[in-house]
Amino acid sequence: MNRTTLGVALAACTALISGFAIFLNSYAVKIVTDAALFTTLKNGVAGLALVGVLMAVAARRPRYVAPLDRRAWGSLTLIGVVGGSLPFLLFFGGLAMASAPSAAFIHKTLFVWVALLALPFLGERLGWVQIGALGVLLASQLLITPPNGVTWGVGETMIAAATLLWAVEVVLAKRLLARADPLVVGVGRLGIGLIVLVGYLVATGRLALIAELTAVQWLWVVATGGILAGYVGTWLAALQRAPATVVASVLVLGAPVTAILDVLAKGTVPAGLSLVGHTLIVLGAVVLAGAAIWRTRPAALGAAGVQP
Repeated sequence: MNRTTLGVALAACTALISGFAIFLNSYAVKIVTDAALFTTLKNGVAGLALVGVLMAVAARRPRYVAPLDRRAWGSLTLIGVVGGSLPFLLFFGGLAMASAPSAAFIHKTLFVWVALLALPFLGERLGWVQIGALGVLLASQLLITPPNGVTWGVGETMIAAATLLWAVEVVLAKRLLARADPLVVGVGRLGIGLIVLVGYLVATGRLALIAELTAVQWLWVVATGGILAGYVGTWLAALQRAPATVVASVLVLGAPVTAILDVLAKGTVPAGLSLVGHTLIVLGAVVLAGAAIWRTRPAALGAAGVQP
């Protein structure tokens, strides 16, 4: 398995985790009703989990985790703000004001913005096959979440800003991962982001709400935080090995996973157009992943001494 193939496989694992996370979070936010508090605590649990993994790895293989230089620390700090905190506040704040169809559709266009940013800033190339696959993915989102009754206001602007910031984070993380370990980046992203999120809770007078959480609420926080740790770890490991456009597109596979879980939990099968949309997601993601793997095939065969 070459580097890109491993990256695609890790991205598929991330999509599976994402599908479970979205499904569970839909229940968790109804139990821990303050979205900012829930996000802060969940990120804190995920950060602690990744710190534990990092310490275990460093104890067994001290040279595996290299220290960061000053420039890398600057990039990591920026990732913590741009990806690990500010967009969460913008997204949940916008969610309270935006219409549901608008919010869902805007957020699901993340892979498009990643692809557009990856061209000039990461030097990634898109052929007609990749462009066609991206078009299929976009069409799938229109079928699953038709933008009927879409309006535009402050809430939609905040969600769009959050989506763009997450796309910028992908580019920053991809560049940093060329010289930093995914576990280190993950811990930094969550840790620095947590500082900003806690500061927001303090500024809004909501930090005291932590003392009012019940055992059931804490159980949901710990469960979803653990899943988030797995998501961040596999996502960054995938991003280190595969093109950012491919990783972001493969992550869209989380939607069919959530849909399957909804069917199992509620017995509600997606309607005709929605079902077609989920099918197109699988098709578009497979084509993009396959094209990326095929592009690296000659290099992999050459390294093995085999003529393609």
